[in-house]
Amino acid sequence: MKPFSRSDRVGGQIQRALSDLLQKNVSDPRLEGATITGVKMTRDLRIAKIYFTTTGGKEKSRETEEGFKSAVGYVKRNLGRVLGLRYMPSFQFYYDESFDYAANIDRLIQSTKKQHE
Repeated sequence: MKPFSRSDRVGGQIQRALSDLLQKNVSDPRLEGATITGVKMTRDLRIAKIYFTTTGGKEKSRETEEGFKSAVGYVKRNLGRVLGLRYMPSFQFYYDESFDYAANIDRLIQSTKKQHE
């Protein structure tokens, strides 16, 4: 049995290629500071759910999501060249709230430590 499904492998390739593209070639100021945290593919490889986080937190997430939506054609064209897939999936972008949640939990732990000291 294979340790990873094809959708997991393709998702990992998309994540690496998109991260590289964001770092080197995207000039949209709305996408500055955006980090791709994960890519979930459907089994038929038709839809890629791309999760991202930004340095501005949740406030900047809407602006960054709009930037991704406007750059989707450019992103698909460049990733198509790099990945060589027969069919390029449609992209759906979502803000990854797990980092905000972890920061909130950390803040709560730090406040309880200060109260006990």
